[in-house]
Amino acid sequence: MSQISSSHLDTFIIDNMPPENLWPDMDYSVLPELAAYPEKINVAIELLDKMVDCGFGEKPVIYFGEQVWTYKNLLDKANQIANVLVEDFDMVPGERVLLRSGNHPLLIAAWFAILKAGGIAIATMPVLRERELVYMMSKAKVNLAISDIKLKDDIEAAYEKSDNLRRIVYFGDEGQNFLDNLLTTKSNQFTNVDTYATDPCVIGFTSGSTGTPKGTLHFHRDILAVADTFIRYVVKIREDDVVCGSPQIAFLYGLCAYLTDTMRFGASTVIVERATPKILLETIEKYKATVCFSTPSGYKLMLDHIQDFDTSSLRLCIAGGEPLAPAVFHAWEKKTGVKIINGLGISELLHIFISASGDDIRPGLIGKAVPGFQVRVVDENFNDTPAGKVGQMIVKGPNGCRYLDDIDRQRAYVHDGWNLSGDLCIRDEEGYFSYEARTDDMILTGGYNVSGLEVEAVLMEHSAIREVAVVGSPDKNRGQVVKAFIELRDKNLASDQLVIELQNFVKSQISAFKYPREVEFLEELPHTPTGKIQRGALRQIESYKKNTI
Repeated sequence: MSQISSSHLDTFIIDNMPPENLWPDMDYSVLPELAAYPEKINVAIELLDKMVDCGFGEKPVIYFGEQVWTYKNLLDKANQIANVLVEDFDMVPGERVLLRSGNHPLLIAAWFAILKAGGIAIATMPVLRERELVYMMSKAKVNLAISDIKLKDDIEAAYEKSDNLRRIVYFGDEGQNFLDNLLTTKSNQFTNVDTYATDPCVIGFTSGSTGTPKGTLHFHRDILAVADTFIRYVVKIREDDVVCGSPQIAFLYGLCAYLTDTMRFGASTVIVERATPKILLETIEKYKATVCFSTPSGYKLMLDHIQDFDTSSLRLCIAGGEPLAPAVFHAWEKKTGVKIINGLGISELLHIFISASGDDIRPGLIGKAVPGFQVRVVDENFNDTPAGKVGQMIVKGPNGCRYLDDIDRQRAYVHDGWNLSGDLCIRDEEGYFSYEARTDDMILTGGYNVSGLEVEAVLMEHSAIREVAVVGSPDKNRGQVVKAFIELRDKNLASDQLVIELQNFVKSQISAFKYPREVEFLEELPHTPTGKIQRGALRQIESYKKNTI
């Protein structure tokens, strides 16, 4: 159990954090903005209440279709939802509230409401299915849920299997028990909980190499720190900016982009429920967006349609989630005049910690350590590798890894105060980093991390499969695609029809983006002398494609 001070009355999360001796070093003295954080911070107050107090109340903060929400509108709605949570659902500080929605103003308002009430927000992707929700709800012992009515089916099914979830409230309808109606009875004033800077306020679940999601814990101060490092020193968002992008708020990348990165500096954001390349280009044109957050794959796909849209309002473009190919960088700059700011971040550290902007950008390289962070490349003995040599990247800064109830993974991820990112990189003599590969079995496809072992576990439930191995296969559009090598119980069943059946089977069980886009039937999978599947050999078979895409 951690000994840190906390405002939480429900102490489940505090009690199930790793002991502090297993935390990485988190130094808040390295930058003046971070050193100034007081002992008690509620990030909702910093990003919302104080912005209204400072004169931003009538300024737009969210554009959503034809709706325009001001900072004051958002504050009022967040206060009303907080009153619903506390008065109607008996929420106490420290309880966990699951959020299930596509990008929507009420999702943002609910996120702020949870933090105002001292709770912990767990935003989930709309594509998650019952079994994924059940795992997260069980791991975090989720108490309450707020969901778009359009996503009712899977969360209702998960509710039936939950021992802790006591209430789901839906929005998107005018029914008596819907959030939309409940808000009309509530005051727009709320007494915020006086949370400690080190109180957990967000849990981000991310796939791990063992196939089960990891719950990454983030404190109130962490949320502010990502804006006061990467955004303040590298991106430099201004209050007159209009921010848009492709990620979902349920991704930490999207959460930071639309909320923290935008509101910390008094800017506005445009959100769309599903930002396809064409829709995102339409958004840039319609709202005269000046800042865009996406993935390298997202920018590459937008290039196919960019000639049909006016993107002249753009001044900043940020790419994260996967390596940015120089060809995409140069093509985007040629079409828009804007240099894409590439960045590398990990869920354990919440946001981007290696990047470069302006004249410091070097296409093909990620960039340098963001102010506030230290990044090294080391060998197997944790000695610094020479410039130009591949090694494991390790990092420390104001944020760091704290897994929920997962001591073994915590021990594996933190070494002598450093976070072990799981990335293989090269550092040159000037401090620039280039990305080489992952050290684990993660598949990076279109900006999504997919655990091959998780997909394998689902496929193994199909009666036709004897054995399966899932790896990443190089792809010119997505970086990698999920590929399943399958040994069937009856080899005669191999067919295109069975491929489609297996793909649909995976989609019915877990998020659709995880399904194997490629399937290859083998007479027998390769094994080690001890009987383990040689996934490395399969990856090597696929790797020759890198020279042909």
